[in-house]
Amino acid sequence: MRATTSSDVGVMRDSGADNYFDQSAETMSRDSLLALQFERLRNTLLNAYENVELHRSRMKQLGVDPREVRTMDDVRHLPFTYKTDLRDHYPFGMFARPLTDVVRLHASSGTTGRATVVAYTRADIATWADLMARSLHGAGARAGDVVHNAYGYGLFTGGLGAHYGAERLGATVVPMSGGGTERQIALIMDLGADVLCATPSYALAMAEVAEQQGVDLRKSKLRVGVFGAEPWSDAMRVEIEERLAVKAIDIYGLSEIMGPGVACECVAQAGLHGWEDHFMFEVLDPETQQAVVEGDAGELVITTLSKQALPMLRYRTRDITRVTTAPCECGRTHLRILRITGRSDDMLIIRGVNVYPSQIESVLVGRPMIAPHYQLVVERRGTLDHVTIEVEASMGVDAEAFPSISRDVARHVKSMVGISTDVVVKLPGEIPRSQGKAVRVRDLRPKG
Repeated sequence: MRATTSSDVGVMRDSGADNYFDQSAETMSRDSLLALQFERLRNTLLNAYENVELHRSRMKQLGVDPREVRTMDDVRHLPFTYKTDLRDHYPFGMFARPLTDVVRLHASSGTTGRATVVAYTRADIATWADLMARSLHGAGARAGDVVHNAYGYGLFTGGLGAHYGAERLGATVVPMSGGGTERQIALIMDLGADVLCATPSYALAMAEVAEQQGVDLRKSKLRVGVFGAEPWSDAMRVEIEERLAVKAIDIYGLSEIMGPGVACECVAQAGLHGWEDHFMFEVLDPETQQAVVEGDAGELVITTLSKQALPMLRYRTRDITRVTTAPCECGRTHLRILRITGRSDDMLIIRGVNVYPSQIESVLVGRPMIAPHYQLVVERRGTLDHVTIEVEASMGVDAEAFPSISRDVARHVKSMVGISTDVVVKLPGEIPRSQGKAVRVRDLRPKG
């Protein structure tokens, strides 16, 4: 597929998609975009100050009056918001609107404590649908496509977020949700899906099951895959594109901010366009909390600019990334997030070396004789943390080859990542599969 050019954006407007959502904001000048951001920022600050006690008290503590914010640089004086704030004010204490104005609630699983509950007004839902339609269109989906949606429905934002966006685009949605992999494969083939929405790990699980059934998904009508909800590497992208014959597009979102569609790659696959007309993005050093130089890695911090029910000020995502405002060949002017490489709270410190699971994944995926399924087992040995990598042999690999596979993986991880690990090779199917977000790390270290 050829890369898009600036002229393609104009062509896109004539494709029929503009009957469903407005694309004009995608190519507005940087000056116009920043002016719109500032106008919406002031409205958001007033909404948060007047309607959310937590935001009001924190701004007062810092001596911030939202009516006196004069420039975008003043943002650095605003307080941060954390995921724990949502749990501490469970269930409705962070809402800026009464429940009579809220048309939908979503929530996290709450498996590690209280759930985080998020709210949407009717206007919030419409904005979300617009941004998901924008994201899907940038990914290559079009009105009239069949979108097979394998993101989980329910309290998780992925399923309904993709669903409403695809409908806004003018696509036909197959609301499959997760699970029932054999049926998923049959419906992709029978209903002629053009676009697959799923987590990247589940997309690979589907490919694996299809191969076991003798079904070649590369011969389906699928041409685009929109994958998110978990960090994934370029090596996994290559694996997915080879096994499904799709253009694999990365999408990003958080329930606390909106859900999927906060940012998405275009077909150039050169970073995720963060939709700056609705969100303000900062990249900070997670320790000093100061802005890093553009292009350097740091923690992504997001302020919502149009959310009514749940305005979020400088939300600490814990996601580690880099951004650039350099022009994209597609013609869109919004900054690009250069892939989420991991989370600051997922970072492992192994014998003094900082390691993200995605770094190890990039070494594992595509190596000969192993499948793209793995888990990292972290345990304490004496006073130091240690990682054991559990990998899975490819189908048909003889068990006699397992020791050499183990040595090969350990050697390459040491060379590329800089840590020594044990490597355990397992039989095909022994690494747990996920129908949602993959569990990559099993932490066996003592708690507390």
